[in-house]
Amino acid sequence: MERSFDRRSRSLLAASEDNSLSQTPKLSIDGGRGLLAVLEANWQAEMEDHATYKALALGESDSRRRNILRGLAAAERHHALLWAEEISTLGGPPLIYSGPANGRADTLSGEAGGVDSELRQLRIHERSEIERYSKQSAELTDAACQKILLEVIADENDHYKTLSGLIRARPPLPTMDGSQAKKALDVLLAARAKRHPEAAGWLNDAIYAAHDGLGSIFGIVSGVAGATLGKGHYVLIAGLAGMVGSALSTGTGAYLTSRSERELYDAGLVRERRAVDFDEAEAREVLALSLQVRGLPEDVAERLAHLLAEDKDGFVKALARISANLSEENLSNPWVAALTGFAATAVGAFVPIIPFFFMSGVPAIAVAAVVSLAAHFAVGATKSLMTIQSWWRSGFELAAFGAVEGVITFAIGVALGRMVGTH
Repeated sequence: MERSFDRRSRSLLAASEDNSLSQTPKLSIDGGRGLLAVLEANWQAEMEDHATYKALALGESDSRRRNILRGLAAAERHHALLWAEEISTLGGPPLIYSGPANGRADTLSGEAGGVDSELRQLRIHERSEIERYSKQSAELTDAACQKILLEVIADENDHYKTLSGLIRARPPLPTMDGSQAKKALDVLLAARAKRHPEAAGWLNDAIYAAHDGLGSIFGIVSGVAGATLGKGHYVLIAGLAGMVGSALSTGTGAYLTSRSERELYDAGLVRERRAVDFDEAEAREVLALSLQVRGLPEDVAERLAHLLAEDKDGFVKALARISANLSEENLSNPWVAALTGFAATAVGAFVPIIPFFFMSGVPAIAVAAVVSLAAHFAVGATKSLMTIQSWWRSGFELAAFGAVEGVITFAIGVALGRMVGTH
């Protein structure tokens, strides 16, 4: 006889909260006990979240936030009902909630920062729950569990967005200290990186360095091959010399550029600090006007400028970032930049000359052209990691430019070869 899911689930939860589930079927498969342990942990976590949101709702004076928190509490209770139903189906033991009566609400309420701090901590917790359930989704093969996980993960994502909206609806003036802010930022950036992965900065530099080496040496190889009709030793000498020169030039250039950027940043900080020491009121006005230019209302810009001015070091950095466009986060390590530029350029530059180690003449020219254009396509496709362009379009675009470059330099080499009589 088919029974109502909601009615049975509510009965199970009520029984578990009263510690009065009457039957405890034994499992015949030891492996099932591991699954039950996971599901019971899920139930405990959802019950704790339900208690947390319920307690926070009771203490919330704002009617809008109170209703939202009540809705979140109801959703977490529904998740607990789903896990309770599945545990009962598997013949699990009585469910006894072992967490605090108010969940984490008492701990959250004791933190500095008020409601905003509570909401941020709840949002971080929701993100960790999403990651935990996502990991379970990849590990648990039970069809019923998969169905529950699909629903729960979707709901937890909605909870994360709901909490974000509540935070944005309040004045954006957190009272976290630097270490707390850094921890919260790291968590948020890590979550964003998983959803929207980005290529590392050094990879961006490496791709463009490889393209630079590939393009420049392909041009040299094409020109010399055209002038000498593919005589291997001439092409190798020119190609290897060009490869070394190009790699050294790119590496030293990257090092000097990175070091220069850091020196400019340090000089900018010194300049802004002197300006603050000379006339702090004027510096606050500069910062407030700069914030207004970027779209903040006048009263908010002035208030934020005064708040930032309370910490001199932070004030100086804010001036450097906002009024002078100087950011420490965008600075790269000079030695990393140098090694990346040197190695990537050398690898890219070595590709066009490889065939001339094994052959010469027209066959070598043809193979070098094919290999070089394939490398152009590969570099272009890899470049799509940093853009929104499709990999095949980016690859064909760079290969087309490489083909045009090769044809032009080869034609110039043929013409020069005839002029100087190298053919």
